[in-house]
Amino acid sequence: MKVLKTYPEKCISCHVCESTCSSLYFKEDNADLSCIQIHDQTQPTQMNVCNQCQTCVAACPTCAITVNKQGVVMISKSLCIGCLMCVAVCPTDSMRTAFGKHNPFKCIACGACVKTCPADALEIAEL
Repeated sequence: MKVLKTYPEKCISCHVCESTCSSLYFKEDNADLSCIQIHDQTQPTQMNVCNQCQTCVAACPTCAITVNKQGVVMISKSLCIGCLMCVAVCPTDSMRTAFGKHNPFKCIACGACVKTCPADALEIAEL
């Protein structure tokens, strides 16, 4: 299974990963639209990202959430009705939603943030 692995002890709270993610997927530099969330009010910094646990898959009433060959949970925007059941059942609060967005979103372990992290606090790993 492919996941985005975090190293909070290395994080320097620069938020470059959030900018990279939101810019790539929403064409907007907005931390609220990032699939990775950095909470730097604590030490070490908390890094919240989907661990691909698949809890959301069973909760989706339209089967819009599936698991690909790499074990990554994916959301079909065309099948999603925006009920947000997946957001409600997510045990890590990693299934995200934002004002004005119909579909929920989450990390798909694409690795874009890994490439831009100046502190090597992120890694794509196979579990």
